[in-house]
This record gives sequence, C-alpha cells and structure tokens, in this order.
Amino acid sequence: MDLSKQIAKQIRSLYFGKNWTAVSFKEALEGVSWEEANKKIGDCNSILTLVHHTTYYMKVQLPVMNGGALVASDKESFIHEPLKNEDDWIAVKKEMFDIAETFAAKIESLPEDIFDKPFADEKYGSYFRNLYGTIEHSHYHLGQIVLLGKIKL
Repeated sequence: MDLSKQIAKQIRSLYFGKNWTAVSFKEALEGVSWEEANKKIGDCNSILTLVHHTTYYMKVQLPVMNGGALVASDKESFIHEPLKNEDDWIAVKKEMFDIAETFAAKIESLPEDIFDKPFADEKYGSYFRNLYGTIEHSHYHLGQIVLLGKIKL
C-alpha cells in the first residue's frame, strides 16, 4: 500500500467529496452566504473561523514537508478578518481549496519511509501522526460547520 497516496486521497475526499462520511467541505459550504459564514451563534465559532482554522493548519505544515520548521500558534489559527462581502467569501473558499489540493499533492510526493520519522521535531510526533491528525481535526470541524448550517444561520 502506498501510504502517501492513501493520505492524499483522504485529504482530497475530505475537501472535495466522495469520502466515507458522505460530506465534504465543498458540499457543506455550498449555499452558505458570506453573512452566514461571518455569524457567530452563542459561544460557537463562526463557519468562517472554522474554515480559517482548518486552512491554517495545512498552511503551517507545508513548510515542514519542504524541510522547514513548524511555526504555528493555536491562538493565531483563530485570528482572521471578518468578511465584508461575497467576493471575500469566494476568495477564502478558493484559498482553502487551493491549499487543500497543494497539501494533498505534497503528501502524495512524500517518500514512504518518512511517515515514522519526526515531524519537524520529535516532540511533535511522526509525520503519520501529524498528517492523519490533520484529517481527524478537519473532520471534527467539518461536523461543526454542518451543524451550524443545520441551525439555519
């Protein structure tokens, strides 16, 4: 089994469709307006915040897969500008989908012997732990997005 291709396939199906859970970011965000994406309900994060947050983690992992350091902050992953209009929302979604494809393509190109090696530093665990953890983390937040959409923002 080619683990790099399997993980890349999981990323693509999570963002673009045809995964085991039968929901993807693309499907969940269809029909969500920029006003709805901005809206917070109670203590819940907005859909925009969840999109930004999941995109952030792919963005900070890409340099590691290119031999760089892991420079990330959970606090920063929740900081973003509010959307001002539909064009802003279209741009945010385009960036997320572009990064998801870049992320999947980079994973697909990784050598098979890298998955048990440290991800940037031993304290972060292995490549497998981090990359598969990104899938689990993103599915968790995708579920939140789906629930927010069902509340009929």
